[in-house]
Amino acid sequence: MQTALRTSLPETELASRANFAPHARVVREERPAQTIGLPLSISGLRKSFGDNEVLRGIDLHIPAGQFVAIVGKSGCGKSTLLRLIAGLDKIDSGSISFGDEVRTEDIRVMFQEPRLLPWARVLSNVEVGLGRDRASKDAHARAEKALTEVGLADKRDQWPSVLSGGQKQRVALGRALVSRPRVLAFDEPLGALDALTRISMQRLLERVWRDQGFTAILVTHDVAEAVALADRVLVIDEGRIAHDVVVNTARPRERGSAELAALEGSILSHLLSADDRT
Repeated sequence: MQTALRTSLPETELASRANFAPHARVVREERPAQTIGLPLSISGLRKSFGDNEVLRGIDLHIPAGQFVAIVGKSGCGKSTLLRLIAGLDKIDSGSISFGDEVRTEDIRVMFQEPRLLPWARVLSNVEVGLGRDRASKDAHARAEKALTEVGLADKRDQWPSVLSGGQKQRVALGRALVSRPRVLAFDEPLGALDALTRISMQRLLERVWRDQGFTAILVTHDVAEAVALADRVLVIDEGRIAHDVVVNTARPRERGSAELAALEGSILSHLLSADDRT
């Protein structure tokens, strides 16, 4: 099982070192006050596409309700890992298990593209997330509640074409939340947004995670985003977990703080050193 670690180096030294695991100490993790999330255990996970072995033996445990970010250079396997967790691809070998019986609606994915139905109004797009429960008597009420949670209750009757990029992603988030998932996987959902909208969406993701207590798994290229949002950051390199760090900073986090900047600098140094090896 992976051990979540955080460095005990001084900040000035931390920012200049790529490999700080030997100097690390185990620390306390923050969780939502209440959690509906599922724990996740991965053992010996491997996945190849033809002759390209993308994942080369992933061993990982994620406690229920934890917010985990996965970073790595392009092609390292982070999105493949997310898709395997979400059941969108089949594993070649190894295992992925949850701590309880899993229903389809327990695991949801939010992608970089909103993937809204252009012929359906906002409320109907959110109802799609209910799946087989879409025909239930309370479907409208549940969808309206999800829209309220993402701050778009006043857009319920709008067409997707009139929404901004950030609003479309809020609708996509509402669609993912409406079924009250126990695991929510984010595949770079904020990558196409402008800087200010992205920060606003980051705060929204953190708020709904804390309110609902699902297990969150975020794939991102943005290391600053990872340390701002996650309890724990995993660095994938050459198909393996090369780095596993707990971000033990109180929430709400102060973006640009010395501690977050130090952690970001260390992770970036590791990623840049991985590029130098290729």
